Amino acid sequence: MRDLAIRGILLAAAVAIPSGCLAAQGVVDRIAARVENEVILLSDIRALSRYQQFLDGKSEDDAQILDRLIDQWIVRTEADASHFPHSSEADIDRSLSRLRSSFASEQDYESRMRHAGLNEQDIRAMVSSQLYLSNYLDSRFRPAVQIAPKDVEDFYQTAVVPRAKARGQEPPALDAARDSIQEALVQNGINQQAEQWLKESRLRLHIEKFLEEGVK
Repeated sequence: MRDLAIRGILLAAAVAIPSGCLAAQGVVDRIAARVENEVILLSDIRALSRYQQFLDGKSEDDAQILDRLIDQWIVRTEADASHFPHSSEADIDRSLSRLRSSFASEQDYESRMRHAGLNEQDIRAMVSSQLYLSNYLDSRFRPAVQIAPKDVEDFYQTAVVPRAKARGQEPPALDAARDSIQEALVQNGINQQAEQWLKESRLRLHIEKFLEEGVK
């Protein structure tokens, strides 16, 4: 659940596709933005665009993806500075398994991967990076999120029950749904705090965007 929830902020954490793949597709690389003393390249935007295509069948425009990459830079820089531990291979395997199961079939997974111009190594690297960033955000903001019992009950009455009835289903008992509602509200709180932190962080950083100007 955490992977999917925090994807709303980062829209998956992409890593650069090997330069040979980019060259084969005729991409001329250039600097898209500079954050402090580091750069984000056009190839980074293309990499995240392909991963979004793989996940959702569509991608954001270049300017939106660049903003995602700047956010990723902020989170990764903070996580690295705090020596936050990287995910184990077992954790990455579990995330990959959940990702595969989110597709209609194994054939759909393979087809979408090929259509996006990715391979298994690319997907694993991206999932590993996404897990690292989402785990850091969870670790940083979860302790500050407090959910009252009434919050859970209100969500049950205003969201869970109406949604079940709209589908012609019997709503689950509150006690049976309590843990999942609690976690959903916690994830929402983490997202809100992370979004505010990223907004404030961007104001403190020296960020130059060259995407529109085409600066190389």
